Amino acid sequence: MSNGLLLWVDDEIELLHAHIIFLEKKGYEVITVSNGTDAIDECRQHNFDLVLLDEMMPGISGLETLQQIKEILPATPVVMVTKSEEENIMEQAIGSKIADYLIKPVNPSQILLTLKKNIHRKEIVTEVTQTGYQQNFMNISSKIDSCRTVDDWMEVYRILVHWELELSSTESNMTEMLMMQKSEANNGFAKFIRNNYMDWVDPKTAQSPSRPLMSNNIFSRKLFPLIDKGEKVFLIVVDNFRYDQWKMLAREIGDMFDIDESLYMSILPTVTQYARNAIFSGLMPTQIAEMFPELWVDEDEEEGKNLNEAPLIQTQLERYRRNGTKFSYHKVNDSTGADKLLQQFNQLAENDLNVVVINFIDMLSHARTESKMVRELANNESAYRSITLSWFRHTVLSDLFRRLADSDYTVVLTTDHGSIRASRPVKIVGDRNTNTNLRYKLGKNLNCNAKDVFVIKEPHRAQLPSPNLSTSYVFATGDTFFAYPNNYNYYVSYYKDTFQHGGISMEEMLIPLVTMKRKKRN
Repeated sequence: MSNGLLLWVDDEIELLHAHIIFLEKKGYEVITVSNGTDAIDECRQHNFDLVLLDEMMPGISGLETLQQIKEILPATPVVMVTKSEEENIMEQAIGSKIADYLIKPVNPSQILLTLKKNIHRKEIVTEVTQTGYQQNFMNISSKIDSCRTVDDWMEVYRILVHWELELSSTESNMTEMLMMQKSEANNGFAKFIRNNYMDWVDPKTAQSPSRPLMSNNIFSRKLFPLIDKGEKVFLIVVDNFRYDQWKMLAREIGDMFDIDESLYMSILPTVTQYARNAIFSGLMPTQIAEMFPELWVDEDEEEGKNLNEAPLIQTQLERYRRNGTKFSYHKVNDSTGADKLLQQFNQLAENDLNVVVINFIDMLSHARTESKMVRELANNESAYRSITLSWFRHTVLSDLFRRLADSDYTVVLTTDHGSIRASRPVKIVGDRNTNTNLRYKLGKNLNCNAKDVFVIKEPHRAQLPSPNLSTSYVFATGDTFFAYPNNYNYYVSYYKDTFQHGGISMEEMLIPLVTMKRKKRN
């Protein structure tokens, strides 16, 4: 079996006989020519895996030949072989998108290395990645079993996301095994939440040192200390932004900023109405409803649930006696809103705190549920991340980060909650006033299989509003979602494998909180 078909173009090809024999023994088929014209003819007849091209040749030069080869075989990697190390020649070659270059005299091991890098890279990376995951499989399982604290679960989640990104970038057959391990981890995480969440949020124990950083602590514990040090803070809240999506984004902006990455825990329910309002108010949902009833919107009200975010920020500043803190608030729902933000960018420097909410990913998540076309475009986790990355690259957000990288702002990037691909239905029965969210329900007389859910029968202990004395909250865990017995099959087929949020999973609750400063250049 051939390792690949090569074209070697050199006007002194007869001197390279030993190199060609070496490559043939390694399993490569090599066609040789001594000039650019013949090389172009061969490219019209064969689909080469790689071309080795001499830069200095009589007649058509190597660079001219390169341009024509690229027109015929745009995807074929071309390696330039040259005696010259002149900078302008190198720049021209690189500008013409060569895959690599070698300086004469070349030795066989150099050639073999560039072949592996350019022809076999994918297979080698896949093999190494698979081997790495297999070697770490038992260690990861052991870590899952031994998780006792929030930090333990955050470490496990980071490891799982690392391998998910590594495997998804290859043609690996290990992805299914990783998803099973991730499901196992989410089952353990759900048990952990059941055992600890009520203690964290109970008003009597909410100040306990064991309580993790949660939504209502973000301003007081992360932002105010920065402002107190005299730093100008730019807070970007990307709605429904998962840790794996952040890791993709980090690769794009890593060379712009010095990055301090951490995770924090969203409150329940993991939806905007509760979690984001908690961020901006610094209060738990019942506290908002009691202290500022005009700013809280109940589940059964038709009014938008996130229309009072700027007033909520103001209440938090006043409560912490920070009346001298100047802030701005912007919500970006589309390109028009983004353009408007950039136009105002220079004026924002007058403020101590600038808050920007970006809704694209949440809109994508909902559109994927409702639109068959969007569902096809984002038909799995990897595709969902890919669309997120493409959005970032081609929207004003990319321009915003570039501007921030040239400024003295301390940038804090976070979210209110994540989402999970929900694939397993759980039957639930409730009255007509039960809310419509697929990952959590609140209402009277809710009935479902208790082992699949987390039930809060005393909402006041979790600092959640209770419209009725008998109201309870029920949260889906892992990758489950709620479905009613009526029209069950239709309901399940419509919502299965859609990205949902509101419940309990690492993807929804363990979410990025990233501090970035302009990279210091030497």
